Amino acid sequence: MIGSRIGGRYEIVRNIGDGGMSKVYLAHDIILDRDVAIKVLNYDFVNEEALKRRFKREALSATSLTHPHIVDIFDVGEEDELHYLVMEYIEGQTLKKFIQDNGALTPKQALPIMQQIVSAIANAHHNGIVHRDVKPQNILMDSDGNAKITDFGIAMALSATAHTKTNSVIGTVHYLSPEQARGGMATKKSDIYSLGIVLYELLSGELPFTADTAVAIALKHLQEETPLVRMLFPSIPQSLENVILKATMKDATYRYDSADEMYEDLLTVLSPERANEKKFAIVFDDDRTRAIPIVSEIPKFDSIEMTKKIEPVKLEQSSQSPKKRKKWPYIIGGIAGVAILLLLLSLIPGVLSPKKAVIPNVSGMEEAEARDTLAEKGFNSVIGEEQHSDEFKEGEVIKTIPEAEKKRAVDSKITLYISAGKEPSTLADYTGRNAEITMASLDDKGFKSIKSVPDFSDKPEGTIIGQDPAAGEVILSETDLLFTVSRGPDLKELSNLSGFDAEQLQDYRNSSGFDIKVSKTEHSATVSEGHVIRQSPPGNTRIAQGAKVEVVVSKGPEKKADNLIVRTEIIEYIPAVVEPSPNEEEGVEGEGNNSDGVQQPVPQIIRIYIQDKNNKMTDVFEEFPILETTEKQISLNLEEGQNGAYTITRDSKNIIAEVVNYDDTK
Repeated sequence: MIGSRIGGRYEIVRNIGDGGMSKVYLAHDIILDRDVAIKVLNYDFVNEEALKRRFKREALSATSLTHPHIVDIFDVGEEDELHYLVMEYIEGQTLKKFIQDNGALTPKQALPIMQQIVSAIANAHHNGIVHRDVKPQNILMDSDGNAKITDFGIAMALSATAHTKTNSVIGTVHYLSPEQARGGMATKKSDIYSLGIVLYELLSGELPFTADTAVAIALKHLQEETPLVRMLFPSIPQSLENVILKATMKDATYRYDSADEMYEDLLTVLSPERANEKKFAIVFDDDRTRAIPIVSEIPKFDSIEMTKKIEPVKLEQSSQSPKKRKKWPYIIGGIAGVAILLLLLSLIPGVLSPKKAVIPNVSGMEEAEARDTLAEKGFNSVIGEEQHSDEFKEGEVIKTIPEAEKKRAVDSKITLYISAGKEPSTLADYTGRNAEITMASLDDKGFKSIKSVPDFSDKPEGTIIGQDPAAGEVILSETDLLFTVSRGPDLKELSNLSGFDAEQLQDYRNSSGFDIKVSKTEHSATVSEGHVIRQSPPGNTRIAQGAKVEVVVSKGPEKKADNLIVRTEIIEYIPAVVEPSPNEEEGVEGEGNNSDGVQQPVPQIIRIYIQDKNNKMTDVFEEFPILETTEKQISLNLEEGQNGAYTITRDSKNIIAEVVNYDDTK
């Protein structure tokens, strides 16, 4: 199964557990993107249609349980002959493994775990669900040390199979209640017995009853008292041991009345007030009240066997010897006396017993009419008591106690049960649950009808997104229940946006309702700048109304790197022509001449102007004087497609002007 997908959505990752009834796998729900645990039953359901329905009913019933210490069941399904449950995945270990690893726990360690388990069982009992197989193997411990119970309903679902009878499904009997060991039906008090055994194991690290065979262990549950945990660990308070003793009483009558009562007891076992508590024991009282069968009629003396024997009165005998008398007159007198006595006794019941009458059937009558009818028969001691009923209208008589057609003394008290109408209840909140599973679990809950209507939403398909009546409303039975069920998002086909420019994208955004965002821009050799290169989701995909669509927009083709062009220019120094002055002709020393009459060089100002990526021709790039011809390198940094230029002036006169192209040789 590893690597396969079941139910169209659960991908099996790995095996995480095996048991007598099932195998458990870690799986991933690809729709809700979460890890789940899938329990696959080992039982072959072929040709067992009744069992299939029973299993599904029990499992669906368990999905209604919502409690922090009960493992959630998300789904129930079958694929071919494979039957499985999809449950909350708890990363941790079973309580059995926890006990094996840690041994006996102290009371302070064991109590929080036990309180969590008992509160979970109490919650199930409030919902009418009996676990039937409470044991550490069915309790998971998460990484924070919290307990969660699993496997509700599976034992009951499979209890009628041949596999159960051979012990290959139910498995261990170490936690089995005496009534279950006798083959009786498991009840809420059976769960309480198993909880007591679990508490014993938590505190002692071992089982109270062990033997070589399952039958021998079952017999010990039936016949032997639960061992005293304080014999192993005397430091355990007597008040805590008393919880075990009371929970594991062989006679269920003496166990806790409910898991709630056991939970309340666990809350106070370590309190100082209970430090000196005595050992729990049942006090048997021979004079305790016993139930006496109701006698429907006063017995009549209809036969001689019911006649009371009356001893004859003995007369004192005289000292003189009696004379012998004849016997026959006494015999006749005795017979006559008996006859008279029988006649009197036959008359006494009619004289002494109260008058009797048959209780008339007043079901369906109004209360006043029923009282009148009873009064006509002589019954005047009538009291009324209200009771909810789905069958009788409000104010109508449901029944009488004693029942109709029974003969009773007319001074007997008659109780009229008057209908208070249908019993109201508060409707639970079913939103967020799977519609199919929820509707199946409510099928036998007394609703007049359960229907659903589909609607678009962002919730997964099949999820309940609304209900009518609303959660929390007080309803009567036979109420029509309407669920609004998600059909998934309202999907619309997304167009192919490739090549769209900014204006086209805006128009499509307004007309489609999709949230279109430019996620980034990038160069493209094939798509013009400002146009869409690609999109996510891709075109022609069906997506939800208002869904986000990301597009990548072109920056045009990627440009080449800047081209650095270097030119070398020779800047000539041209001496100025100076006319001789009169003084020079007369031998007078003048300006520009040295004492020898040689002309001195005059500096010439050179200015360079550059037009490239970083410079403008209007700005002087470089200025310097020369006194001789000078070689100068000029560098231009050009972008792809850009033309550059440079100009050199000498004393403000252009002497060099060149245009440079990006593609020119460097």
